[in-house]
Amino acid sequence: MKKVLFLLTALVMAVMMVAGCGGGGGEKKAAEAPKVLRVGTEPTFAPFEFQKEGSKEFDGFDMDLIRAIGKQLNMKVEIQNMGFDALIPALNSGNIDVAAAGMSITPDRQKAVDMSDPYYVAGLVVVVNKDNEAIKSINDLNGKGISVQIGTTGAERAAKVPDAKVKNFNTNAEVFLELKNKGVDAVIIDKPVAEYFLATGGGKDFAKIVGDTLEAESFGISLKKNSPLTKEINKALLDLKKNGEYDKIYTKWFGAAKK
Repeated sequence: MKKVLFLLTALVMAVMMVAGCGGGGGEKKAAEAPKVLRVGTEPTFAPFEFQKEGSKEFDGFDMDLIRAIGKQLNMKVEIQNMGFDALIPALNSGNIDVAAAGMSITPDRQKAVDMSDPYYVAGLVVVVNKDNEAIKSINDLNGKGISVQIGTTGAERAAKVPDAKVKNFNTNAEVFLELKNKGVDAVIIDKPVAEYFLATGGGKDFAKIVGDTLEAESFGISLKKNSPLTKEINKALLDLKKNGEYDKIYTKWFGAAKK
């Protein structure tokens, strides 16, 4: 009887040890699985975030950057499509971890959510033909011909230039074509639009940006207020700038940054 009890006890202990080993392995495996970074975006803002026709993939500068940040943090990036106005509520409710959507850093937004360090400076720029050495900034546009897109902040700014001869067009393509044909001396337009055009639209063959960014505003990644990820995101951004990965992404979408 004692021998039987001893054998039963030994068998029970062996089963428990096997079960314990199995559970420990499962926990280790779970710990090694990469965490998920849930990203919200509103993909109608090329070249920052958009979907090519017929594609379900998210493309653009912001999308490449957030994927690089995820890789830097050893996190799996999952991107969700939602309305721009829904991004901050989604952050505060915990439905997403970050919003990457060309979001300007403003005092009002900083009250509602955490904003990362700036990753892109937007605003207006002046574009001229490559052979134009006379115009170096907006201060040289007095009395000059300027092409703009109707209803844009560029059109509003051009209207304030003394004695300027402003030509309004419906599309950016027409604005740049007028410059190429030398029907005007310059273009005033949003910086990302200008950089994207010069990098991908053939504009680099005849045009260049001159002067400083006008009425500059910085873009940042948004997170829930007091999110523990904020410091990690900022560190990842800094590391990407140090290791050259940020410059690679920037050059892909906007061409080489002006030094």
